[in-house]
Amino acid sequence: MNWDAVSFDWNQVRAFLATVEEGSLSAAARALGKTQPTLSRQVSALEQDLGVTLFERGPRTMELTDAGSGLLDHVRAMGEAATRLSLSASGQSQAIDGHVSITATDMTATYLLPPLLAQLREVAPNISVELIPSNNVRDLLKREADIAIRHVRPEQPDLIAKIIGRSSAHLYASKLYLDRVGHPADTDDLSTLSFVGMSPIERFLPTARISGFELKAEQFKVTTASGTALIELVRQGLGISIVPRHAANLFPDLVPLLQNRVSYPIPIWLVTHRELRTSQRIRIVYNLLNTALADIL
Repeated sequence: MNWDAVSFDWNQVRAFLATVEEGSLSAAARALGKTQPTLSRQVSALEQDLGVTLFERGPRTMELTDAGSGLLDHVRAMGEAATRLSLSASGQSQAIDGHVSITATDMTATYLLPPLLAQLREVAPNISVELIPSNNVRDLLKREADIAIRHVRPEQPDLIAKIIGRSSAHLYASKLYLDRVGHPADTDDLSTLSFVGMSPIERFLPTARISGFELKAEQFKVTTASGTALIELVRQGLGISIVPRHAANLFPDLVPLLQNRVSYPIPIWLVTHRELRTSQRIRIVYNLLNTALADIL
């Protein structure tokens, strides 16, 4: 190993990573139990040691530069390694046991979480996980779950909510369906096509208006309350639907339609109860989900 090439301090790297993940110096300072000026000095020292500018600093914002983005994957990998080292040295990950429940939409539970739970098994094999697929917002205050992955920010003050990534949803159809009806060139072409929707359809219909076009209830020949069923219905050629990009990308037979015209932002929030963050087993699961989902999204 070239020891001379390592010219920075881990505390500086941690300050940089916390600022990125928490969204600001003040939030990072709270998360690390430091003062904002201390963190600012550490980030500036890291920039000086590396010879790059990591953030463009404004009066109220800090935007990650291209150089900072290029280093982020390496820094996150260092953070994960540091976490594993601490757990391994103390024997915590092997010794901690107990039950943790996670709720997420059925699409997230089916397509995103299984490989992450496999990672958790390696880090903390004695923690058992209950995965609760649900498209309804579970009430963490009533302990219906320990951790929730949501697409809206909860309003309850006793919950800790952190946005960990953003995805988007678009119109998708199967090649099978498009071979029958043709490929729509504009939103006006959608008025005569069949759609698959989430039920109740009355709640789904206004979604289209966000992108500036109207759909009629009679266009929805099939509806379902299940996100995973919706994807399979679209794949079987039953119509067009709005599908999250990170799920649709798993299926080569799904074709995106009018992506530049029709797009719906999907924020991803990681939520837990304030008291539950003091639980070691929940903290381990929460931290793994935080890092892994941020990388995926």
